Amino acid sequence: MTQADRPNFGIALRILSGVLFAGMVICVKAVSEDVPLGEVVFFRSAFAMIPLMMFLWLRHEFPQGLATKRPLGHFARASFGAGAMFASFEGVARLNVAEAVLIAQLSPILMSIAAVWLLRERLTIWRVGGLVFGFAGVVVMVWPEFGGGGASDARLIGFLMAVLSAALTAIALIMVRSLNRTECPGAIALYFVLASMIGALFTVPLGWIMPSGWALFLLIGAGLFGGFAHIVMTLAFRYAEATRLAPFEYIALLWPLLADVLIFRLPLSTNFLLAIPLVLIGAAVAAAEKNRATQ
Repeated sequence: MTQADRPNFGIALRILSGVLFAGMVICVKAVSEDVPLGEVVFFRSAFAMIPLMMFLWLRHEFPQGLATKRPLGHFARASFGAGAMFASFEGVARLNVAEAVLIAQLSPILMSIAAVWLLRERLTIWRVGGLVFGFAGVVVMVWPEFGGGGASDARLIGFLMAVLSAALTAIALIMVRSLNRTECPGAIALYFVLASMIGALFTVPLGWIMPSGWALFLLIGAGLFGGFAHIVMTLAFRYAEATRLAPFEYIALLWPLLADVLIFRLPLSTNFLLAIPLVLIGAAVAAAEKNRATQ
């Protein structure tokens, strides 16, 4: 049986990657009040190097797989990716985990729009429709707090950071699509975490702490969960087509919901529950274009 004949295994890997990603976000949320943002990014990136290096070594892509003909391309992708990580973790610190993850679902929608600008792809009704539904969901979730003046400054900044992270992630993914034509996927991931580590070090003058005990355990966990999540996601797309995996993207929302309710004891607002179907419809509409193209 070939790799292409194992879609069920690919689906299982995609679901597992969602669990691992949720583990990373939970660790970040748990330490966000005690550890500075830059330090969280540094630990997440540094300890993600361990599974990534193991993966490259097992695939016999280390160190030869790190050679590149496009250093500037890696620099641009890594810069946008690092910026997205900083914004994402700031959003997670200020919002419920499920809210931050839901807004992250805008990334594939924004990526399809960014492709029109950066890759000269066509602007289709599917992309516009996905964008309209996706942002309508965010407006439904956020507007009562903006309009009614009931939101704290922390939450408003959190919403803005989450949207910024989705936009930066979309641009980074467009660059990954371009780099994948000539570069090793492992090298793309490794240069990204290296750039995030270097960027995080510039925040040392803003104040770092010496983590210990439970905080250190969570910081290491964030890195390991993040690194393994990236690897498992990569393998999922090897064993199953992207269109087959698309519906299972939304299962990843279940784990942050459970984390908010069971771990952080945070209530789910009515606005959030109303926003979920709109954002997911937007993502489904954007994905429908790819599904039609493959039929």
